[in-house]
Amino acid sequence: MALTQVKSQLMSASEIDRTLVRLAHEILERTEDLDQLAFVGIRRRGVPLAQRLAAKIQTLERREIPVGILDISLYRDDLSTIDHKPVVNATDIPFSIQGRDIILMDDVLYTGRTIRAALDALFHHGRPARVQLLVLIDRGHRELPIEAQYVGRTVQTTSSEIIEVKFAEVDETEKVLLVERVSEAVQGS
Repeated sequence: MALTQVKSQLMSASEIDRTLVRLAHEILERTEDLDQLAFVGIRRRGVPLAQRLAAKIQTLERREIPVGILDISLYRDDLSTIDHKPVVNATDIPFSIQGRDIILMDDVLYTGRTIRAALDALFHHGRPARVQLLVLIDRGHRELPIEAQYVGRTVQTTSSEIIEVKFAEVDETEKVLLVERVSEAVQGS
């Protein structure tokens, strides 16, 4: 069984917040029509990311950006390897995505497979005018041709390393960690 150990803390709560302020400004600079903009967070940690960025834009521009929640459980390409009865959580997109500029959000971009599944799930709800991707951390190692237009931080990792994003809304703590898989033999010594 693989266990993990923390190698380093990549971001503190204040660094996460500063990064989100920067990303909010980047979104505002690159968006032509804020009335057509909507955020969709990939369930779990993409959701607080989308909600926080919408709140920052609300503060900066005094306009509300709609936020949706996307569950990709049934769209994953590794569904058969996870469980024969996957846990499906609700998708909640309380607005039409038809013709909108959607910014899809997730905490970490790695192989690209989660984003591929998210695009399938999103297009099940309609056809947006444009879909862009925002991630807090891009760690490389792509298996699919997926690229984020908005990136909080790029972190080069090895295949034995994992990025753990902790948000208060989900984890009751706020930080980004670099952890490494270690074998039980190493753990026990």
